[in-house]
Amino acid sequence: MWTIQFTKTAAKAYEKLPLIVRRRILLLVEEMKKYGPVRGNWKNYRKLSNSRHHCHLKTGQPTYVAVWEVVDNKIKFIEVCYVGTHEKAPY
Repeated sequence: MWTIQFTKTAAKAYEKLPLIVRRRILLLVEEMKKYGPVRGNWKNYRKLSNSRHHCHLKTGQPTYVAVWEVVDNKIKFIEVCYVGTHEKAPY
């Protein structure tokens, strides 16, 4: 099992998102807990660097994304560092 944690900024942003996007984030987090950070089964998933990943949670206007980073592979720790609109995503 992987441990998932949201940054303070991501946690605050999560609370302001539409319900459907929040549900998808929870589903994504549950999958990451079981199967790890590489989520190729999600639409528009992409590995950004060795430790950073992102995927689109809802496309359209606006498009919502999540960005997460593997902090430690040995202890299986992932940090969700951004959830929100595509325009403000830290790529």
